[in-house]
Amino acid sequence: METTAADAAGAARGFEGALGRLQALREALHARLVERDDAVDGALAALVAGQHVLLLGPPGTAKSLLARLLCEGIGDATFFGRLLTRFTTPEELFGPLDLAALERGRYERLVAGYLPTAHVAFLDEVFKASSAILNALLTVLNERKFHNGVGGARVSDVPLLCLVGASNEVPDEAGLAALYDRFLARFWIAPIEEQAGFFRMLRGEAEAAPLPRVGLGDLAVLRAAALAIPIDDDALELLFRLRKNLDKRGVFVSDRRYRQILDYLRAHALLRGERRVDDEVFWRIDACLWSDPDEVDVVREAVGEILSGYDHDADALLTRGREVVAFAQRRWDTPEEEARALIEAHAKLTRLLGEAERLERLAGTRGRVTAKVREARQTLAEMVSTLVAEAF
Repeated sequence: METTAADAAGAARGFEGALGRLQALREALHARLVERDDAVDGALAALVAGQHVLLLGPPGTAKSLLARLLCEGIGDATFFGRLLTRFTTPEELFGPLDLAALERGRYERLVAGYLPTAHVAFLDEVFKASSAILNALLTVLNERKFHNGVGGARVSDVPLLCLVGASNEVPDEAGLAALYDRFLARFWIAPIEEQAGFFRMLRGEAEAAPLPRVGLGDLAVLRAAALAIPIDDDALELLFRLRKNLDKRGVFVSDRRYRQILDYLRAHALLRGERRVDDEVFWRIDACLWSDPDEVDVVREAVGEILSGYDHDADALLTRGREVVAFAQRRWDTPEEEARALIEAHAKLTRLLGEAERLERLAGTRGRVTAKVREARQTLAEMVSTLVAEAF
């Protein structure tokens, strides 16, 4: 069926309405939750991207409130919430046994109203999940499937869009590492720091304000729009350079997580009303990269260096170029060795020039071209020309 102009206009209005409702919810959550803007934006972006969020921090820092308000903001969604303890049973998350089915010889759960039927969920003290719960929970989070019955005889799709987990601490048990990894965005929720914000919290300002709602249909429209936001080569190069920077700092991030980050960044761009992943959006990547709260500042420093450190990269390229030239200009025992050295040096300098050109283009795209970046590209071009003249 052909799409008419009227259909396109209707789709545009539908998108604009959905985005407007999401942004209204965002503004209301910012008003209700003091000094929690980053966590609110991250949770909304994760919701649009279909990822999960973890809120870490000491007791009494509004982690549960943030999660509850986020869930309340999805008007027609099925919500499931539970506080886990060491004694929480599978029945409390996945539903009680179906006694009628048991009489017929089938071991199944009645899942209606429990996690397998929820669109949005909140699990407080999530890492207190017992081993009896853990495997089924991992499957729900990762595959959006629930295996009901002995040996998973019946497999049902789970409509879960986003699960928000909360904990007072990072888990240190090896058996919980897989569950911890399922949360793409992680936020350390610290006590309120600023005086004005502290006063707002004490006065209870904006607590009674009505909370705007978005619907499941809105989220479907917004997710499709987010996935259509392009990730250009410059953004991918930034991500690659960030990965190298983090590797040097001893912060390891899996390839799977980097892939998931792309959709998270797209959703962040959409939340801001942007149609590309720019620097302001890229700054939001830090929540997806740290594993231990001690790494938060390290990750932020690395992101800042990548976004503003083009001069550093330009200097590094020039240093490598000068080393190549010095190699080519050594005294060689035979003309053949000298010729091979010149050929090798020319190839290396040409690659460095290509890197300098990409760096200048990337800096230009981000509005950060500096004299040092231009100088690096021009100097390397001159090195290539000089080497060619010496060789021929």
